[in-house]
Amino acid sequence: MVFKRRQPASFSARLRELVWPRKGFTRGLRYLALRILRLSSSPHSIAMGVAAGAASSATPFVGFHILLALAAAYLFSGNLIAAGIATTLANPLTIPVILASSYEIGTAILGSGAHAPLDGEDMLHMLTHLQLAELWGPVLKPLLLGSLPLAAGSAVVFYIGSFYAARLFQSRRVSRLAEKLKASQAA
Repeated sequence: MVFKRRQPASFSARLRELVWPRKGFTRGLRYLALRILRLSSSPHSIAMGVAAGAASSATPFVGFHILLALAAAYLFSGNLIAAGIATTLANPLTIPVILASSYEIGTAILGSGAHAPLDGEDMLHMLTHLQLAELWGPVLKPLLLGSLPLAAGSAVVFYIGSFYAARLFQSRRVSRLAEKLKASQAA
């Protein structure tokens, strides 16, 4: 086997890597950030794609984040690859936080007297019996309404950050290539 270890990892080493990866948790995030920055598009296009991905990740449409991101990036002339990669902001660790904050923002916008809160058992009963009309007022309406400012805010923040990061990365790449060309012509 080409990529097999010379000495198999022990059980304790495999268990440790399951809990704490050898290269760290941030390695994947750094890879995705560099993958976005290395795209050969304008900084505006990259930033618009990242903003579309971030905005779609802040919505409660869990199975449709990538479709929403691609549609928004296409409409606003953003980079589709950047939009697809940026949807990884919604992952199993962040989705509960996104949904809870969307719900809290929505109930704050609608006011506290809008509907009586439901407990988990009532919501599960309504979902299993497909009583979505009764879920609309107390759960779905605040969730959808609260996701709008959250999506808009995340789009603005991620657009600004990714625009300046892409512009800086591309200008440094151009200067490095110019120095390399000048050194090769001098030799």
